[in-house]
Amino acid sequence: MTEYFADDPRTNRERMLAGELYIADDPDSQAISRRALRLLEEYRVQFIAADFDRAIATLREVVGTLGDDAWIKPPLSVDYGENLHVGARTFINYNLTALDVAAITIGEDCQIGPNVQLLTPTHPIEPQPRRDKLEAARPITLGDNVWLGGGVIVCPGVTIGDNAVIGAGSVVTKDIPANVIAVGNPARVLREI
Repeated sequence: MTEYFADDPRTNRERMLAGELYIADDPDSQAISRRALRLLEEYRVQFIAADFDRAIATLREVVGTLGDDAWIKPPLSVDYGENLHVGARTFINYNLTALDVAAITIGEDCQIGPNVQLLTPTHPIEPQPRRDKLEAARPITLGDNVWLGGGVIVCPGVTIGDNAVIGAGSVVTKDIPANVIAVGNPARVLREI
């Protein structure tokens, strides 16, 4: 394997957090990921038991930010949790997959349908670096009052503007402006709201 980082004294976690290529073998990152997995299982059990105060307290231990009156139905899947930021009064339905290698910022008053995927990781197009397990990530940002229909996939580096609506099953590969409806694969603006 090529020595990609011979002159770089940083850890793979430091490279990851800087938004640069890295290899996902950092022990600190692995420990954070396992902790998130354990806490999200506790959250799921507490939620099912209707122990909502405890569930929200557990969820706040996982995510970077959880705004007042935000609601996330389990199960929730994350890489780390600490890079997921959810605004006040946002509702997230079942089965959100938030691969938060880079920051995922969800604004206030958003509606996120079931089975949505917010995917920040990227991989090299070239075969050898991909074979060598290099990866990176680009942040995702959802503005305020965004509605993502069920099964929407948002790709790395995408920003969706305030009040936008993304139709169920759409794959968002590029930025979507505010105050529009976008649908399809790849998602395209259908009309202004």
